[in-house]
Amino acid sequence: MTGLGDTLDEVVGEIDAVLLFTEDSDTFERFDEDDHQTIVVGTTNAPDADAFVSLPLHFEDVESRIRFGIEGALDQELIADGDEVVCLTSSFSDAIDSIIRVKADQFTRTGLYDLFVNSRADPAVVRDVFEVAIELGKKGQKGKPVGALFVVGDAGKVMNKSRPLSYNPFEKSHVHVGDPIVNVMLKEFSRLDGAFVISDSGKIVSAYRYLEPAAEGVDIPKGLGARHMAAGAITQDTNATAIVLSESDGMVRAFKAGELIFELDPEEY
Repeated sequence: MTGLGDTLDEVVGEIDAVLLFTEDSDTFERFDEDDHQTIVVGTTNAPDADAFVSLPLHFEDVESRIRFGIEGALDQELIADGDEVVCLTSSFSDAIDSIIRVKADQFTRTGLYDLFVNSRADPAVVRDVFEVAIELGKKGQKGKPVGALFVVGDAGKVMNKSRPLSYNPFEKSHVHVGDPIVNVMLKEFSRLDGAFVISDSGKIVSAYRYLEPAAEGVDIPKGLGARHMAAGAITQDTNATAIVLSESDGMVRAFKAGELIFELDPEEY
């Protein structure tokens, strides 16, 4: 056991901060009195920690979860580039079962934290749209894969840079994403062409929009098609965020400022 003990000592020794991926107050209290910064990362700040990074989605992928926590802690200046950080998280159960040591500057910043927290749209709205896309990616329409494009925020400018493909079913409505009934409507309308336009506050402004932004300078990964190009271009021309469900590979991708920021597999969420 000496080898194991020595290895654990090396992993947790001489660190600058602990990122605690938990919402359990008892777990937090066990670490809060240690001689280093303890930062809680979770969907809620149940332990009422002074240092807290809000996690908008429970990322099943551990690397994405840790990247988000580190980017959030850096953005809030809770840690600094070069800090040695130990992340305590769950990999195989709901309880903390993994200890991972990283340098705060080990990852190239992806903009994942910025996507949710510093987007023009309310972070909860971005989260709700992600969840609609994820659910649609899991189930499709009547068992068949579908594609969808949601443009979130800066709706007035997005509307000016697009045109209708058909009658707008949301023209005189005041419905918001996140409502379970509305989410069912979004899934139904997603089988038809065009993008959904959603306001900063989550109001569904339109469906069936053909986006017409300038695509010059937009560089998307090879293999992605017109829907992804439109998503990148509209976020370059406006302050919107675009979330795309790919019909071909089933992945959910997010674009901001003309760049692909994040992607996830709905089946692993």
